[in-house]
Amino acid sequence: MIPSIVAAIPIPVVIIDPSERVSEINEAAETLIGSAVLGRHYVTALRQPSVLDSVETAFRSRRTAEAEYVSSEASRETVWRARAAPIWLPEGEGVLLTLLDETAQREADQIRRDFVGNVSHELRTPLTAMMGFIETLRGAARDDPNARDRFLSIMENEAGRMNRLVRDLLSLSRVEAQERQRPTDIVDLASVLASVQAALLPLANESGVVWESETDDAPLLVAGDEDQLHQVFLNLIENAIKYGGSGKVVRIKVARQDYDALLRGPSITVTVEDEGEGIPELHIPRLTERFYRVDSHRSREMGGTGLGLAIVKHIVNRHRGRLRVSSEPSIGSTFSVVLPAYATGTAQRPPE
Repeated sequence: MIPSIVAAIPIPVVIIDPSERVSEINEAAETLIGSAVLGRHYVTALRQPSVLDSVETAFRSRRTAEAEYVSSEASRETVWRARAAPIWLPEGEGVLLTLLDETAQREADQIRRDFVGNVSHELRTPLTAMMGFIETLRGAARDDPNARDRFLSIMENEAGRMNRLVRDLLSLSRVEAQERQRPTDIVDLASVLASVQAALLPLANESGVVWESETDDAPLLVAGDEDQLHQVFLNLIENAIKYGGSGKVVRIKVARQDYDALLRGPSITVTVEDEGEGIPELHIPRLTERFYRVDSHRSREMGGTGLGLAIVKHIVNRHRGRLRVSSEPSIGSTFSVVLPAYATGTAQRPPE
């Protein structure tokens, strides 16, 4: 038997004949509402009031009608848009009902609205402070050198905070634009880690953090973007120093694995451990969300923008790797980056 056109449509489709009974459904619709609806009146087959209204409108008014409803399955809500359109069938006038899952689009819209709201808030706070200090400097503090110096110092800090936010926003935008483009340069992670540690050594000394690096001099080759990988480990190690606490230890470990089941090949894992206050378990799944902070006040005091781990996540995704986070309150946190190792025996090294 030759399949009908309806069977080839990827979204749920229901055909209702002139007797107002369901005469045909495709596989997607069968998965959604079951095959038992065939031959039944659409009122008993569909049941959703808004969908029933749209089908009735299509029958009675001979015009297309749309409706929206939400279904809850397995603790997840799905938003459906139903569209009922009159069609001509061999036996007379019927209705073609299509159901489109708009959940992902709605979630994307909500993420976009949240993002714009968060950016506006993050920029408005320092801007409001700076405008207030400027007004004060033009008035009562115009001839007060001590107040002027103090206000200018605060304004410099707020301007630096906005500059970091804009920098991270641009960085996040670039990373997201490149996420589907897998990097092909051969990068030595050992060299990247050495560079990051050299750059952060003054901060570690200033913070009173004890540094332990369990790495060796052997090359750790991965296919990657050197600048982005530098950004990943700079972010993770800097966070470990800032949140680890004075007098505590930050450890950097490297492990090789001949075969990683998740990556389907050899892997290199770089782990950054601190001995800080730790992160409550309920926060861990949301750490890589944009602007999500466990402690907003402390994060801002330390110059955080709330975008660092989101950038790390997207860079690791671009490299087809995995980011793993674990933490125990009062003991510390562990961030591990697992990257596919460059298999010298199975691939040609790109030209220099």
